[in-house]
Amino acid sequence: MKGFLQWFKSSSKMKRWMFLILIGIILACYGLAKILVMKEISFEEVGKVIAIFVVGFVSIVVGLIFLNKRTLEILIEATDERMENKNNVNIKSLIFNKTVYDKGPNIVVIGGGTGLNTVLEGLKNYTNNLTAIVTVSDYGSEPSDSRKLLETMPLEDVKDSIIALSSSKEGQINKLFNHHFKCGRLRGLNFSDIYFLAMKEVNGNFEDSIIKSNEVLNMIGKVIPVTLDEMNIVAELANGYIVKEKSRIPEVVSEKITKINRIMLNPSNIRPAPGVIEAIKKADCIIIGPGSLYTNVIPNLLVNGVAKAIKESTAIKVYVSNIMTEPGQTDNYTVSDHLNAIIEHCGTGIIDYCIYDTGEIVPEYIKKYNLEGQDLVEQDIEKVKGIKFLQRNLSMISNNLIRHDPTLVASSIIELICDDLKYQDKQNDPQYLMLNNRLREEKRINKIKKQMKKKEMKAIKNKGRYKEPKRGKSKFSSKYKDRIESIRQADEKARKRQQKEKKPIEKRPKRRKITEDTYKMINTKSQANKTLETKPKSARGRKKSHAQIRHEMIKRLEEENKY
Repeated sequence: MKGFLQWFKSSSKMKRWMFLILIGIILACYGLAKILVMKEISFEEVGKVIAIFVVGFVSIVVGLIFLNKRTLEILIEATDERMENKNNVNIKSLIFNKTVYDKGPNIVVIGGGTGLNTVLEGLKNYTNNLTAIVTVSDYGSEPSDSRKLLETMPLEDVKDSIIALSSSKEGQINKLFNHHFKCGRLRGLNFSDIYFLAMKEVNGNFEDSIIKSNEVLNMIGKVIPVTLDEMNIVAELANGYIVKEKSRIPEVVSEKITKINRIMLNPSNIRPAPGVIEAIKKADCIIIGPGSLYTNVIPNLLVNGVAKAIKESTAIKVYVSNIMTEPGQTDNYTVSDHLNAIIEHCGTGIIDYCIYDTGEIVPEYIKKYNLEGQDLVEQDIEKVKGIKFLQRNLSMISNNLIRHDPTLVASSIIELICDDLKYQDKQNDPQYLMLNNRLREEKRINKIKKQMKKKEMKAIKNKGRYKEPKRGKSKFSSKYKDRIESIRQADEKARKRQQKEKKPIEKRPKRRKITEDTYKMINTKSQANKTLETKPKSARGRKKSHAQIRHEMIKRLEEENKY
């Protein structure tokens, strides 16, 4: 009752629109009643009644519009902590202000490499509360000339994550950070190394320089290295062999024909960077992977306090499985093998959900990976207990490579967060409303993009000689177009080869056999005719019966065969 009465306060500005709606209802009802009871109808009276009814109806519509608008403004005023001046709150602050994503879910992504950057690229469209905890594990490998000269940390993965979280859609930061100077005193240096060194000198340390890059580069979210200590990854193989260099692990595993037993950090007491544990504790959702299991995913979890903080967190813990195996690391690994490796290193309770791909990939691309010793990760989910599995279509083909689709991965994670909010009966929560509306909008935009792409392809084909048939194609035909075409070409070549091989074998024997039989018959007839011609005319003139002639010919042939 107390909450209901607050709607009638003067500060709420709701009563005026309620009063306008009430007046509109009265006028509309009066006009309608006047028409029903009217006995004599004149043009002037009808005009007045219609005018009253129209005014009443318009008042209802206008009152409802402004009442709903004011309701949303009160919602923003009550929930949006960014509003300093509560008197000037308006609906535009929710719809058009980009900083509304600051109220989105707090998501932490742990990993390294292209897999981590794929997840970040998709999630930055849903929330600004995004933290990337990145591996710094290139110690021990041969440093670049730029790193040697500037004496900087191995921040390749950090640099790639900053690029992934960049708000620039034209890729200018990507070009800038990967630019190598080719002339002058800066020749051989990389701009990203110069940038991080300059930020370190300005801020005093690498950690602050990376955190403050968010403001300098207008990033969406922030990037934190998992540690600022020197971290070397050491692998113990199943045959007992120890590999102390990260870059040589795949090579040695392949040479020894064995597999990785466990991964260790040297030194073992590596401290997490400032802000890592705090980010995990505040997270609403923690994403682990995808990426190289033993060099990008597990090493982050082995840093002191990281695995413990994840287990104690109340956030949703999600593992995004790899699509393909990795030679020298996860040969013949299944989904359960990936999960069991993480559990063996970190213990249970670190993963709640596992999202894995459906595996519907064009076989020709898989064959290319097979030549390099890679294969699809088998989906044997029944071998792992205590983890909920979600099968989603996550793959795409980019530059003839099988990759995770950033949009599909992000939408799968956001759907999971929305389902969790629904389970907590938070359907009216601003966070849920924003995420749900964003998901719908992304699906609509993706649908439009697909339709536009199809139209562009049709336009391109229509300009050339080949025109696509008018009848619609099935999903299988469009998805496996390359494979169908290659099979068709192979069948055509096999058919032509078979025709060439059959022609000399089938026709020549038949022709030879027919020629010999015909020759014998002709030769026999000609000899019989010659014998008849040599007889005297008197004998030829006599008429012989068919039986006599047949008997003479058989006798003659028998005599010839004796010789």
